[in-house]
Amino acid sequence: MPADDDGLAERLNHLFASTASLRGRCASNNEVAADIKAAHPEVRVSGAYLSALRSGKRSQPSVKLLRALADYFNVSMSYFTEPHHSDATAPTADRDTAELAAQLNELGVRRIALRAVGLNQDSLSTVTAVLDHVRKLQGLPAIEGDNDEGAGLGPSQ
Repeated sequence: MPADDDGLAERLNHLFASTASLRGRCASNNEVAADIKAAHPEVRVSGAYLSALRSGKRSQPSVKLLRALADYFNVSMSYFTEPHHSDATAPTADRDTAELAAQLNELGVRRIALRAVGLNQDSLSTVTAVLDHVRKLQGLPAIEGDNDEGAGLGPSQ
């Protein structure tokens, strides 16, 4: 668990700030709590508790809640448990992963990805073909080197 001086509040606030909802604004504490409860019914969380964590009034969330937060914000558990690096000194892979996660969330892609979880390979291929077609209609470039087999999108590897 991160200590008070290790910046749990700072880390959570950074995640909230870098993750915009589909409405183009950061998700509220209540929205995040509701989404976590929906995805992880066993986790006890409320908007008020998230507010207390973000303000530093509380600093010892359960491991279950940290896992759920990591899942929600698309970061690894180590984001909360490992010593924090400033953006300038963070390992490049961590910065790239955090940047990608923020972009995915900002663009609403996370909601599409969540709907794809559990689909079989044929269904995933159909969804991919539809998305490729929509990208083409919008004049976006094709995704090169994309391989559904190794992408970890199937129900089990």
